[in-house]
Amino acid sequence: MPNLLCRPVLAPGASVHDITPANARWTYVGFEVVDLRAGEVLRRTGQGRELCVVMVAGEAAARVDGHGFGMIGGRSNPFGGKPASLYVPPARIVELTAVTACEVAICSAPATGRLPPRLILPGEVGEETRGQGSNTRHVRNILPDTSPHAESLLVVEVITPGGHWSSYPPHKHDCENLPHESRLEETYYHRLSPPQGYAVQRVYTDDRLLDAVMVVQDRDVVLVPEGYHPVGAAHGYDLWYLNVMAGPERIWRFHNDPAHAWLVVRPTP
Repeated sequence: MPNLLCRPVLAPGASVHDITPANARWTYVGFEVVDLRAGEVLRRTGQGRELCVVMVAGEAAARVDGHGFGMIGGRSNPFGGKPASLYVPPARIVELTAVTACEVAICSAPATGRLPPRLILPGEVGEETRGQGSNTRHVRNILPDTSPHAESLLVVEVITPGGHWSSYPPHKHDCENLPHESRLEETYYHRLSPPQGYAVQRVYTDDRLLDAVMVVQDRDVVLVPEGYHPVGAAHGYDLWYLNVMAGPERIWRFHNDPAHAWLVVRPTP
C-alpha cells in the first residue's frame, strides 16, 4: 500500500500532483494539478481515459481538438463560488491558455469515448448543504452519478467550515455490493483558508489492517483506496476539497461505519 498522503510539488514546470493508477497502485482514478502563469499553455490528452478539467482558480481560454470553448473559470480561489469545468472524452486534445494565473485540476478515469466534449458552467453545478451543527458542509456537484455526462468519473467539491466535520459519519464505498454499496477509488485534494491551517483525515478499514490518521495541509492529496475516510477541519480554517471517484460502475452507494451510524441525519457526501 503506498503512502496515502501526497504532498504538493511546488517547482517551476512540474505538476503540483501527478497521481496515476500505476503510482497509486489502483485501477481507475487519475488526478493531476497544474499551476499556470498568465500566458502559459497546458495541453493534455487521455488515451483510453476521459478527463474532467476543473478550474480551481483563474481564467483560461479552452479548446478541444482546435474547437474553441471560450473563456472558462474566473473565480479567484476555490472558496469563491462554483467552478467551471470541461469534460473531454478519450484521445481528444484539450488546450488551456491561461489569461490569469490558474490552478487547474485534471481528473481522469477509463472511458470508451462515446460522449462528446462538454463545458460544465457554474450555473449547471448543483449546490446543496448537508448535515447539521458541526457536521454541516456545502457540496457542489460537478459530475454526480445523476449526471449522464461522463462514463466513469464522479467529481464533486465540498466546503467544510472551520471546526466542522465532513465525510462524516464515517462511510466507505469499497465493496461491489449493489444496490447497497459500490466500489469506488477516491482522491481528496485539499485547500485551506487561510492557507496556513490544517485538517485531519483518517482512512481505516473494519479490521484496522489499514488505519492511517493524517494531518492535512494546504494543497495535499489523500488517497482513499478503501475504508472509511472522515475529515475534520481545525477551528478557524475553512476546508475545501475536490473529490474524484471512479470504479467498475458509475454509481455512488456507501456504507456507514456501524459504530457511528447512530449519528446519521441525512446521507453523507
